[in-house]
Amino acid sequence: MSMPAARLSNANVYERLGIRTIVNASGPSTRLSGGIMRPEVAAAMAEASQWCVDLAEVQGRASEILAEATGAEAGYVTAGASAALMLASAACLAGFDPAKMNRLPDTTGMANEVVVARSQRNMYDRAVAQAGARLVEVGIPDRFSGAGVRDAQSWEYEAAINDKTAAILWVAQDHSEPSLPEIVTLARRHKLPVIVDAAGQLPPAENLKRFVAEGADLVAFSGGKAIGGPQASGFLVGRRPLIQSAALQQLDHDIHFDQWSPPASLFDKQMVVGLPASGVGRAAKCGKEEIIGLLTALRLFVEENSEERHIRWLGLCEESPTRSGAAEAQRSPSSSGSTRARLRWSSRWTRTSSACPPSSW
Repeated sequence: MSMPAARLSNANVYERLGIRTIVNASGPSTRLSGGIMRPEVAAAMAEASQWCVDLAEVQGRASEILAEATGAEAGYVTAGASAALMLASAACLAGFDPAKMNRLPDTTGMANEVVVARSQRNMYDRAVAQAGARLVEVGIPDRFSGAGVRDAQSWEYEAAINDKTAAILWVAQDHSEPSLPEIVTLARRHKLPVIVDAAGQLPPAENLKRFVAEGADLVAFSGGKAIGGPQASGFLVGRRPLIQSAALQQLDHDIHFDQWSPPASLFDKQMVVGLPASGVGRAAKCGKEEIIGLLTALRLFVEENSEERHIRWLGLCEESPTRSGAAEAQRSPSSSGSTRARLRWSSRWTRTSSACPPSSW
């Protein structure tokens, strides 16, 4: 065997393709390819890839598992939290009307406004607009600009609601105002669904059930962050009719309606008058490998209590100098309750030191 061939035989998949690997000092960031999945998750995905299944049945079983983990009526595995937000919006816009599903993202003549506090706007809420919604901002975030102490208030939401309103979006942060229970009370009066963006709200594990318990109709989570699932995974949980609408707008329905036998855990066929064509969610389809990987990661996350997770993360911090080639490592807690390792390299390295959440290893 030639020397170059010998080197390639011992290389990892990226080295064989001529792609450099990096020290991820940012955490499970998408642009840095996310974190490192636990071996059990990677093994489950590899195993899942070796069989063919009815994807609706897989999502049906996933719905049961997600419902149990979150206290919701149903759930759906998505291609990331952004896809979950987009599907949530599509469900609120179209309901069970297959004609509306076929039209999205064209919402001409439809109730298409989603009310959100101006202080909660962020680059990820573009997923809501992708479904065809128009975001309506309320409130002046004086407390963030330094001009005062106020933020959006319930009466401002009330004033923005009209016959074009389809939903209310609430972004889960410690500082979000008004509180979710206040928003839910307001939404109930107007018979509007509340969508919660909880993409980065794990840990603590208690947040899996918190937002549903507080009355949210749909909650979007990321699967590729602290849960440790595939980077391109997430999940949507909430009221069963809305989850069913989301699924109808994402799954492949190239079948005659009278031959369609959907899993009862996900669909109530009596509520569906017809099957839409490939819905607005088709561009964000989720494969069997991602679904199984996410469910495996979620099981591990739920089974591991906070103290056990903290100890495991501390162990990863201890390993980080050796695995990264760093000359020095210091541990420190982060504001989110996780642990960070600050790594320093000798001057001959060109990389700069940075805070590194152990979830990235």
